[in-house]
Amino acid sequence: MLRARDAMDRDYALPLDVPRLAATAHVSEAHFIRTFKATFGETPHRYLQRRRIERAMYLLRTTARTVTEICMEVGFSSLGTFSRTFTDIVGETPSQFRQRGPMPAAPSCFVKMWARPATADRG
Repeated sequence: MLRARDAMDRDYALPLDVPRLAATAHVSEAHFIRTFKATFGETPHRYLQRRRIERAMYLLRTTARTVTEICMEVGFSSLGTFSRTFTDIVGETPSQFRQRGPMPAAPSCFVKMWARPATADRG
């Protein structure tokens, strides 16, 4: 499971699917989904979405790239899906999040803690 999670952390912007991730973990697809959720508390799909949104949150507040550019850069192929997922996880739209301004000057461990989206599904 750790190999698959590490692959999602490293290659979050690539098109990753359950068959590829299950092969990385050397288990069947059904076993992979069940075990991943039991181990990490969320499905592989939700973990990958959250990982992509975390990266998007950083890019929104530290770059001048458009929301669409960031959407594509972090691995989403649809702006609508990106915006809906971002809002579900963060609680506000990407544009609203960006309006908060640049990241605060604080140790990175604190910034990560403050900026990390919730792991539980909202809805």
